Amino acid sequence: MRVLKFGGTSVGSIKNLIAVKQIINDSQPKIVVLSAMSGTTNDLVAITTAIKEGDQIKAAQVQSDLQSRYDLVIDQLITNAKIKPQVIGYVDEIFAEIDRLSQEDFTSQIGEAIVAQGELLSTYIFTHFLKQEGVNATLLPALEFMRIDKEHEPDQFYIRQNLKRVMAQSTAGDIYITQGFICRNYEGEISNLQRGGSDYTATIIGAAIQAQEVQIWTDISGFHNNDPRFVSETHSIEALSYDEAAELAYFGAKILHPQTVEPLRTNNIPLRLKNTLAPQAVGTVITHRSRGEGIKAVAAKDGITALKIKSSKMLLAHGFLSKVFEVFQRYEMAIDMITTSEVAVSLTIDTITHLEAVVRELRQFAQVTIDHHQSIICLVGNEVTQHPDTHHLFKILKDIQVRMISYGGSNHNISLLVATADKKKSLELLQEYLFHNVVA
Repeated sequence: MRVLKFGGTSVGSIKNLIAVKQIINDSQPKIVVLSAMSGTTNDLVAITTAIKEGDQIKAAQVQSDLQSRYDLVIDQLITNAKIKPQVIGYVDEIFAEIDRLSQEDFTSQIGEAIVAQGELLSTYIFTHFLKQEGVNATLLPALEFMRIDKEHEPDQFYIRQNLKRVMAQSTAGDIYITQGFICRNYEGEISNLQRGGSDYTATIIGAAIQAQEVQIWTDISGFHNNDPRFVSETHSIEALSYDEAAELAYFGAKILHPQTVEPLRTNNIPLRLKNTLAPQAVGTVITHRSRGEGIKAVAAKDGITALKIKSSKMLLAHGFLSKVFEVFQRYEMAIDMITTSEVAVSLTIDTITHLEAVVRELRQFAQVTIDHHQSIICLVGNEVTQHPDTHHLFKILKDIQVRMISYGGSNHNISLLVATADKKKSLELLQEYLFHNVVA
């Protein structure tokens, strides 16, 4: 059995919903994981923000506009006279629940419950559309088997056991439809796997059922060798290893959620990235095998802040680094890159939450310099640090001020920190050298 996940854009219009039906209706058993329809999660987040700020009028207006859009989708997509009242009734119940939650005193749990309604809407509507079209489809409620533990990690044993139970109790179908992103926490409250978590849902399910393959369907044909938003003439990469894909996902390639690869790596299950609007395109397949040499792709991650932390003593005192890391651990702030010298350490973070408190503590024993508006450029490939042509990169970027370099921490990744203002030029220069055979 395969697991196929379709993102918000893939289910964001009548045309795309019909395209998804055509892709999955091939008489092969599968579990289909759906995100909320495009734009829905943003609106639900806007509702929760308005409630939190006490702006009930704005919350009601956003909710009304959202429901009107769903009324239009139902009117155009569902034409069966018996099925249509069921779908209308369910959608009305969902928006009544949003309204009920909106009237309560705001808590983070209420916010998560409101945001979860998007996936419930998309899966119910799509399942009944499939039934209308004569497809043997069954809805599997993710809230009955997806759970995270106290550390906010997937409870793999619980998921595996309860997914089997839910499938056994459900009406047998050729296609099972379930929600991505949403889950319950260890106390049974509605929660989620954070933004992009539908990818993660698909691979967790794939591992739980030992799927033949997991497919992630989006609006782009797999990983590209560079960011097509900033660089022209990019192309998709046919094959990557789990390690290479994980590096690209973490450092800015938006097509894949960074956590997605791990459940499949552990179980050696292939992951395939496909384009909903171009289903015949090869896309990218991700397995344990590394193919080819040298750098295969470049990705960039924005919103980076760099800190240079210099010991207040002449020499790097014993325990200095541990004191630095203890501060970041205390505020649960992850570090992306790090370089050290005899008396200083430079590092990067991708959030400024708690930054003032962190800097205040660091300055009790060190001098701290902060650079905002930075970007990490990540160059990924098989054994790239060992490749004989890698050193030419530094000639190519001779006119770019490189703030930090991470080289050797991973055999599959070289990371460079540059000012975000220099990111586009850096990506273009690397594209010319790496993929257009420009001699350094």
